[in-house]
Amino acid sequence: MPLLPLTPPLVRKLGRVAYLPTWHAMQRFTDERGPTTRDELWVLEHDPVFTLGMNGDPAHVLAAGDTPVIKVDRGGQVTYHGPGQVVVYPLIDLRRARLGVRDLVTALEQSVIECVASYGISATRRPKAPGVYVQGAKIASVGIRIRRGASYHGIALNVDMNLEPFQRINPCGYEGLAITQLAALDAPNNLERVAADLVEVLQRLLSRTVP
Repeated sequence: MPLLPLTPPLVRKLGRVAYLPTWHAMQRFTDERGPTTRDELWVLEHDPVFTLGMNGDPAHVLAAGDTPVIKVDRGGQVTYHGPGQVVVYPLIDLRRARLGVRDLVTALEQSVIECVASYGISATRRPKAPGVYVQGAKIASVGIRIRRGASYHGIALNVDMNLEPFQRINPCGYEGLAITQLAALDAPNNLERVAADLVEVLQRLLSRTVP
């Protein structure tokens, strides 16, 4: 039987949105989707929030202050989302796409690596510490959830944001982990441009053919 191309994910640009209703919307989408539901990529910014993974240790939240801390159903420890950060949530039927969990995480990390490489920045991944790093400093974090064979949550790339809140947590559970962003690396810091570049790479990496 010939290989057939998958329909590319529908890209939804949501703008700046609160975390909690967006998370609940991802859950609903995943619970209600059927075998023919088109995959989607949600592209957005979040209002300031700390999120703690399912098995995350609250001790890694050092001083939340007025910023909400939300325990969520993704893997990983604690991270921060806020304005100036590009977030992409891939809502993908992994079984239909013939993607494993590691395939998806690798694609998310590689999308950032290739995106920032186009800006002249060399970035890498770490085998035991998901995310993307530039000279040892974390520039993007990854956390996903698989339910009913489909993914949600995703990747967050620091573009031009206030990094101070990262000092109030142990990012991803690592004490003293340095955090960086594109604005500090003489790279483009226009969110719309970076989001478009990142999504273009991710769509290519997620493209698969199935029998």
